[in-house]
Amino acid sequence: FAMRMSTYKKKSNKIRKSRVSNENSSTKKVFETLDTSASKSELFISNYQNYLIYGVTVLVVIFALYFSYDKFVVQPKIDESNVEIFTAQKYFDLALNSTSNKDSLYNLSLNGADGKFGFLDIIENYSGTPASNISYYSSGMAYYHLKKYDLAIEYLGKFSSNDDVLNSLSLTTIGDSFTQLNQFEDALSYYQKALKSSSNSFTSPIILLKAGDVSMKIGNKKKALSFFNTIKTDFPKSAEADLIDIKIEQAK
Repeated sequence: FAMRMSTYKKKSNKIRKSRVSNENSSTKKVFETLDTSASKSELFISNYQNYLIYGVTVLVVIFALYFSYDKFVVQPKIDESNVEIFTAQKYFDLALNSTSNKDSLYNLSLNGADGKFGFLDIIENYSGTPASNISYYSSGMAYYHLKKYDLAIEYLGKFSSNDDVLNSLSLTTIGDSFTQLNQFEDALSYYQKALKSSSNSFTSPIILLKAGDVSMKIGNKKKALSFFNTIKTDFPKSAEADLIDIKIEQAK
């Protein structure tokens, strides 16, 4: 029995030594792999360090140029455009609230007066600024009131805004311009865009009524009925709902 135990222990020691040897071999391979990877990384850095330094330098220069451009070119341009737009906006507001000389005032807002810029000058001289963007909107509105519908469509089409209501008004006026030009399919398309852009109890029933009326003009009574019914169900207290039952009957 003692001899058997001795033999068993010897075998166990052999197995343990074998495991230790394997573990040492695996550890050695890991370190060799790490050494190889480190050597490759060092070799890569050594070979391409000039490119890496150049790349970092370029990024720093680009950032510095952007910062300088923004600070010394963009911001002063924005500040200057905000001052220059004052006269154009003044005449535009006067035209909106005036009971006479509207056309004259709208033209002054577009072309400027007393040596001051109008909206068209702002667009030309301050491209990319918020003042230029709002000038597209105001120019389009001015042209609509002047019955220059093609120009209204052109300028309002270049206006963009994150303000849902303002964006909706712009799209609606484009639709109105197409209506005035008897391009009813295009008008309906923009009314639908305006409805998707903003939904509120003031503008929505107005746009829905326009969309319904235009749908009637192109002979699409089913679509017109849908717009009219939406006014009746969703905006029953609106001014547009007062005579909507007549519209609904006409569309049936």
